[in-house]
Amino acid sequence: MLAKAIRIAATGGPEVMEYVDVEAPAPGPGEARIVQHAIGLNFIDVYFRTGLYPQPLPGFLGKEGAGVVEAVGEGVTHVRPGDRVAYAGGPLGAYASVRTMPAHFLVRLPDAIGFETAAAMMLQGLTVQYLLRQTYPVKAGDTILFHAAAGGVGLIACQWARALGVRLIGTVGSKEKGELALRHGAAHVINYNDEDIVARVRELTGGEGVPVVYDSVGKDTFTASLDCLRRRGLMVSFGNASGAVEPFAPAELSKRGSLFLTRPTLFDYMSNQEEQEAMTAELFEMVGSGKVKVEVRQTFALAEAGEAHRALEARRTTGSTVLIPELTSELAS
Repeated sequence: MLAKAIRIAATGGPEVMEYVDVEAPAPGPGEARIVQHAIGLNFIDVYFRTGLYPQPLPGFLGKEGAGVVEAVGEGVTHVRPGDRVAYAGGPLGAYASVRTMPAHFLVRLPDAIGFETAAAMMLQGLTVQYLLRQTYPVKAGDTILFHAAAGGVGLIACQWARALGVRLIGTVGSKEKGELALRHGAAHVINYNDEDIVARVRELTGGEGVPVVYDSVGKDTFTASLDCLRRRGLMVSFGNASGAVEPFAPAELSKRGSLFLTRPTLFDYMSNQEEQEAMTAELFEMVGSGKVKVEVRQTFALAEAGEAHRALEARRTTGSTVLIPELTSELAS
């Protein structure tokens, strides 16, 4: 079956992304072929495009999508043709109208969750799940610092934290983004273009600092994040939106109060079917209950994926962004 996909023959800027015809082969044992209705856009896609995260070339992009199972291979029993499914993980290649992939990454979607919502929430929602529920299990009454609070992960984190009774301080880059984060449950916002992050966090915590900082920005905020932590606090560095953090001496942690540092990834928390099912069940419950609302605030055609990357890297997006593949009437049915 022919499909449209984004392929890269070299690493670099958005211009290396090519919109090409590819084959989506019949599924082999343990595989399923998915007709995709929506594809998630995430900063990890930029990391693979630029070569920060290497892959063999020519290569593909995308870790997240939602659609309908068209065919399954031998041994696949948990999904079947016609099922509405979503996934976060597996081989690169979500930027495609149709793809064949290992079926164990697929989860069936509740009827109440649409394709665009699913594509927007899987990676970002599961990231929030492992950050708030596993890396540092927050509890009611905690005060935490979460960078990029108006982004896709950030807006989900604001809502999830509020549902847990957690006071989330979010950093943003504009007044409009600050208002958005507050509407989604942030207790306080800090505009890093106008305010000193460390001074404001210390003010909001009576000089003590926070027990945990969640930082997906990287180079530009790393030192400030350390300085916002209280004694024996945990620095969770889970992204590099501003660039990779430069090497530093471990003594920087001890002189700030015996701090802890972790660099987690989703797939070390969701490494098997049991973990995946437990995490997605909690995510679906949070979304289904209305405690977390996933907002798709930007959509781009799959053919315009380069423009979507430019908007993401320029921080012109808020909330979640999805790519929409062009489907023939036969595939869309």
